[in-house]
Amino acid sequence: MENPVIIYVISDAIGETAQHIIRAVTAQFSLNKPADIRRHAFIRDENALLETLEEAKAADGIVVQTLVQAKLAEYATNFCVQNNIPNVDLLHTLTAAVEAKTGLKSKQDPGNMRRLDSNYFDRIAAIEFAVKYDDCKDPRGLLDADIVLVGVSRTSKTPLSSFLANQNWKVANVPLVPEIPIPTELFQIPAERIIGLTTTPEKLAQIRKVRLKSIGLDEASSYSSEKRILEELEYGYDTFKKLGCQVIHVEDKAIEETAALITEIITSYH
Repeated sequence: MENPVIIYVISDAIGETAQHIIRAVTAQFSLNKPADIRRHAFIRDENALLETLEEAKAADGIVVQTLVQAKLAEYATNFCVQNNIPNVDLLHTLTAAVEAKTGLKSKQDPGNMRRLDSNYFDRIAAIEFAVKYDDCKDPRGLLDADIVLVGVSRTSKTPLSSFLANQNWKVANVPLVPEIPIPTELFQIPAERIIGLTTTPEKLAQIRKVRLKSIGLDEASSYSSEKRILEELEYGYDTFKKLGCQVIHVEDKAIEETAALITEIITSYH
C-alpha cells in the first residue's frame, strides 16, 4: 500500500497560505491516502526550526516553508539541501523579485500582513454578521446584507456564508421550506444581491441521508425521501423565479468554487 505523503508546513506566521496551496496541489493527484499536512506555525528562532526540520527528516517528509525572516529561510533551505529533503520556499523567489524591481528591502516582519487594520475589523464584522443572520434568524438583516443566499436545506448556505464573510462580504441566508412563509424583506432588496442555490435530487438525497445518520436519525426519514426533495426543489425554483435572482447549481462544486461564482455575479452588477 502506498505510504501517505507527509508535508511539513514551516512558517514564522500562521502558515495558512501554504496549507491552501498544498491542498490545491495534492487535489490533482489520485493518492491512496490524503496528504498528511503537518503545520508548524510561529517558528521564530533556529532552535524551534531545527527541531521541526529534524522531525521532517525523520518522517521522510516534504518541507514547504513560508519563512519571512531571511536568516531562518536560508537555514531551512541549507538543512534540506544537506539532508536531501525536498523543500519548497514559497516566499523567497517572489521576495527577491520585488526587491530587485523596486530597489526596496523586505521588512522581514512575519506579523506585518496581519496588523489590526481596517480590513481586519471589516472581516470580523462580516463574520459576526454571517453568524447573526444565519438561517434567517432575524429577517431584518437581509436589508443590510451585501449577499443573500437562498436555498433548501443542505445546499451549503451556511458554509458559503462563512467563507464569503472571511472575504469581507456581509452575508445572510434564507432556508426555503414550503411550510414556512418567505420573509417579506426578501422582496424588498434588489434581485442582484440574491443568489439562489440548488442541486440535483440525487445529490441532495445523498447529503441528507449522511446528515441524518451523523445525528443518529433514521436515513429513511421524509427529510431525505424522493417525494419531499422533489417538492422542496420545485418550491425553490418557483421562489427563485419570483425573486428574479441568479441561480447556482452547487452539486460537485467545492465551497471555494461556488463562492468565486457568487462574487463574480455580485461584482458584475457594480
